[in-house]
Amino acid sequence: MILYGIKNCDTIKKARRWLEENDIAYTFHDFRVDGLEQATIDSWLKTISWETLVNKRSTTWRQIDDSVKESLDKFTAIELMLTTPTIIKRPVLVDGDSCMVGFKEADYNTYFGK
Repeated sequence: MILYGIKNCDTIKKARRWLEENDIAYTFHDFRVDGLEQATIDSWLKTISWETLVNKRSTTWRQIDDSVKESLDKFTAIELMLTTPTIIKRPVLVDGDSCMVGFKEADYNTYFGK
């Protein structure tokens, strides 16, 4: 299981704390430190939409030029995520073929049967 995000993100901290408190083993992948490859994003897109991955409530989103926002489609979203990974809604939790975006304790409790 891999948890993708940025280590100083508050939502990542909550997700990591929840996983550790529930003794669930995972590997953490920091976008800023470890980078991000298109193959990784492509694998996420097999089970979730690019619209779900793009965090339109983020500071990063607000800094993006309006013309880019208005013309966003799957391909430009992938390019944006590769060049500006902080635009990705965090965390992205990958467990085999399953992929969850964001952290809500209730959703983790349900997924992990807690």
